[in-house]
Amino acid sequence: MPSLNVHLSDRLPVMDFTFPAIGIVHSCFREKFGIPRQPGLVPLASAEIELLPPYDERSAFDGLEGCTHIWVQFVFHANKREEWKPKVKPPRLGGNKSLGVFATRSPTRPAPIGLSVVSFDGVVERAGKLFVQVSGIDVLDGTPVLDIKPYVPYVDCIPTAENQFAAAPPEIITVDIPDALKAVCVDYQNRTGTDLAGLVVQILQQDPRPQYQKPEPERIYGMKLLDLDVCWRYVDDTDRYRIELIALIPSQ
Repeated sequence: MPSLNVHLSDRLPVMDFTFPAIGIVHSCFREKFGIPRQPGLVPLASAEIELLPPYDERSAFDGLEGCTHIWVQFVFHANKREEWKPKVKPPRLGGNKSLGVFATRSPTRPAPIGLSVVSFDGVVERAGKLFVQVSGIDVLDGTPVLDIKPYVPYVDCIPTAENQFAAAPPEIITVDIPDALKAVCVDYQNRTGTDLAGLVVQILQQDPRPQYQKPEPERIYGMKLLDLDVCWRYVDDTDRYRIELIALIPSQ
């Protein structure tokens, strides 16, 4: 259970809060590299939140069936840096411009807590366990979940809101899948029900490469997705780069 020490002021005592993990995420993302930088960018990225006792009560979700989206609060458990810094370098800004940590969504924070709004796809019981099914996820497999709350459009959606450093969604990159790998994707979908080709395209078109790093056409890039190693390379066209998928290999 993560623990948080809060120093309210020099005149008040330290207050300790212990937050229980109510569940664990079973995600298609098996490593940090390749995870979308924001929720909702990859709608086909699905996950299940396995509820842990005593929070695995079906009645705790009564009424949630009327919601299409939920907020998921979680722990950046794979963030190994313990020392926090007041400024960070967001990937969106190319990795060479600093912003205050509280002006970003960097996982390197005083308290490593994340917050994502995702599509709510239902609650299911299986083998004596309770699962919340979600999609549009941007969370690593094995992530502890601290809380789930309904998304409320009339207050959570603010049409006049602005963010000058992220005023528009990132530009997507073209992804090519050779015919031989398209056949592999079709076979995978027939066996598992997962639209592998669509999922791979949605992920790679976000360009997982750090923005400060120039693409290297001779280099093979890869990430772990589901039970596969996904490999690709960058092709240098005249005006911009595109991605070519080169392998889908069962993970060892």
